[in-house]
Amino acid sequence: MTGEPDGSGDPALGAAEDTPLSAADDTARGAHYVQSLERGLAVIKAFSAHSPQLTLSDVARSTGLTRAAARRFLLTLADLGYVRTDGKRFSLTAKVLELGYSYLSSMTLPEVAQPHLEQLSAQVRESSSVSVLDGSDVVYVARVAASRIMTVSINIGTRFPAYATSMGHVLLAGLPAAELDDYLRETTLDRFTSNTVTDPAVLRAELESVRSQGYSIVDQELEEGLRSVAVPVRDATGAVAAAVNISTHATRRTLDDIHAELLPRLRTAAQAIERDLAAAKPITRLG
Repeated sequence: MTGEPDGSGDPALGAAEDTPLSAADDTARGAHYVQSLERGLAVIKAFSAHSPQLTLSDVARSTGLTRAAARRFLLTLADLGYVRTDGKRFSLTAKVLELGYSYLSSMTLPEVAQPHLEQLSAQVRESSSVSVLDGSDVVYVARVAASRIMTVSINIGTRFPAYATSMGHVLLAGLPAAELDDYLRETTLDRFTSNTVTDPAVLRAELESVRSQGYSIVDQELEEGLRSVAVPVRDATGAVAAAVNISTHATRRTLDDIHAELLPRLRTAAQAIERDLAAAKPITRLG
């Protein structure tokens, strides 16, 4: 399909495919670990909104695979219907959405939260969302968009760095101490705007305040003009399992407006979501 040998007869290729992406992490992996699965997922994740179409060389460079190994993974994904190719460039198909929808359909949270977000958004005439923590990012699992206030579109599955968002602050503040220590040690705090907190000590202090007050207001840390307020959604044990927010533009709402008008309604919505979740099944927290 690409005019390159697939290396199926080369014993060295199989070894290359089974080499971990990060050798430093190998000591923490058990005998059960399937490195080929890791690499297949890495190939899928190489595609993005900025790179919807990739050549074989692009995928190999992005994943660290050899060209022969990248080709085998791409053609396998094509056989399974997750990838298409015109003979030179590869792109994902809509079937990849099944992977995400399998997770979402197993969660009660999105279906429970959605009507409450719709009611909240109608009341305040602003966008509202629910997210969960996945590694160092927040991932949107439910959303009602009242208006477009960011330069990028936000959809279900959109990810943002947790440290620069109000929902991220709420979710990080809810982590056990050891997990928060790991996060602050391992995460690079890049600057998005002049307001972005990039000092781990300052961020830790902010998260302590969020934990004690029960909410977070982030003022233009992720994008200029974007303000948001978030509160936790707790599970039956009282642990923070998700976060719900209202986002607005700085020209529409002052920080005082957010405290006085948005925060009380947001807290009411979060409580309603928690009540409905308690009557359903527990939230599945991402690893």
